[in-house]
Amino acid sequence: MNTQSEYQKTRLISSYFSVTLSIALVIFILGILGILLINSQKIESHFKEQISFTIYISELAKPIQIKQLQKSLKLKKGTKNVKYISKEKAAEIHAESIGEDFIEFLGYNPLLNSIEVRFFSKYVSPAFLEKLKISLENENYINEVYYDVPLIELLDKNIKKISQGLVATTITLLLIAILLINSSIRISIYSKRLVIKTMQLVGATKNFIIRPFLVKYLILGFYGSFIAILSLSFTIYFVNNKYPELDLSKNFYEITIVFLIISILSFLITGISSFFATERFLNLKTNEVN
Repeated sequence: MNTQSEYQKTRLISSYFSVTLSIALVIFILGILGILLINSQKIESHFKEQISFTIYISELAKPIQIKQLQKSLKLKKGTKNVKYISKEKAAEIHAESIGEDFIEFLGYNPLLNSIEVRFFSKYVSPAFLEKLKISLENENYINEVYYDVPLIELLDKNIKKISQGLVATTITLLLIAILLINSSIRISIYSKRLVIKTMQLVGATKNFIIRPFLVKYLILGFYGSFIAILSLSFTIYFVNNKYPELDLSKNFYEITIVFLIISILSFLITGISSFFATERFLNLKTNEVN
């Protein structure tokens, strides 16, 4: 008898653990997608602002011309930063990247002095950069202007598609979340169908029977959302440390909103699922409960 009681207790704990884990996992994934959605603009800006607009300066350029060019670029609307790279510094960087001193091999430094410009994301467009490139290349002391055209076109084309895909994925996953959590709760309540029916047979009202199940699964929903939020907080902390330039912690208000939404979703899904699952067994006839 004691062994049977212990077995039932173990099954019950296992059932509750399974429901809590299902809720936590699904809510965690929904939270990740929510955070990606609210930060999609910031992620787009980050990638666009990493694109370098490089101006290679002719050997014949005078120091005053280079200084004037730097000054005009700094004052230009949309400029984030301007960095002058001497041919010697460029040679050092290139030697480090290829792992050997190419100047020693060639006997001279073929690189040019350059100015590297980065713009704020809203100005990083093919039209804006091409117009600037043409105007700069008209100057006789500028050898060449280079920027990654295919990358900018790719970003412009795909960022909107990615955002739309995230919205569609979030909606799809929300539906899957409802089905998964509902299924886990129904299986858990199914194991107590005989208890539900026995309580009904001895005269307990529907509300009296449903209430403890509703409270129990709402508590499990709270545990699940708590685990999910804790996991999301650790994930945000890790990403923030790995990619500080994204500065996710700055979006404290938006992240709090996401946490609040997924908590409400957790309570709604578990509450509604447990209510209807319990009521379903209450509406069964005695001979249909097996």
